[in-house]
Amino acid sequence: MKRAVLYLRVSKQEQTIENQRIELERVAKAKGWKVIATFKDEGVSGAFGREVRAQYDLMLKQGVQAKFDVVLAWDVSRLSRSLVDLVTTLDELHACGIDLYLHQQAIDTTTPAGKAMFQMCGVFAEFERGILSERVKAGLNRAREEGKVLGRPFKVANIKAILKDREQGKTIRQIANERNLSVGKVHKLVSTINT
Repeated sequence: MKRAVLYLRVSKQEQTIENQRIELERVAKAKGWKVIATFKDEGVSGAFGREVRAQYDLMLKQGVQAKFDVVLAWDVSRLSRSLVDLVTTLDELHACGIDLYLHQQAIDTTTPAGKAMFQMCGVFAEFERGILSERVKAGLNRAREEGKVLGRPFKVANIKAILKDREQGKTIRQIANERNLSVGKVHKLVSTINT
């Protein structure tokens, strides 16, 4: 018998989680799963991550400790309204061998069809991460082409001290070690000023 937990969430205090609870308990009973815990976040938006949603965080921590086998939630928006946060949660549950049942979307990863849907969600999430990465790289390249200096600004006093060290005959590696900088950063500063 699978050990199941319910995750219930509503965004506003005046809303009730009872409809979610009743229906999910009915599903668990029909599937022969034993509900061992119910985690409730009431009056908390799904836009917030686990650092704000105490019960959500506790559920995920107990999942890592292998205290249950399947999470039942009303729908995907109960878990998260952020795709990035949702994918992180799904990856964490999957890595712990925990199945997921989403009532409204009819996703049940204890079945072959549910597992396939879960994997497709992962593929789309990876695709989105790839697109985001490409956009960031394109933006950085455009900024470089426009002559913008990227990275943290470096204080003029530090540049002068590095040049003074170099004039005294110190190697780039020595300067990097003494000033707690990377060799590449020191080399870049020295070569930029010397050109």
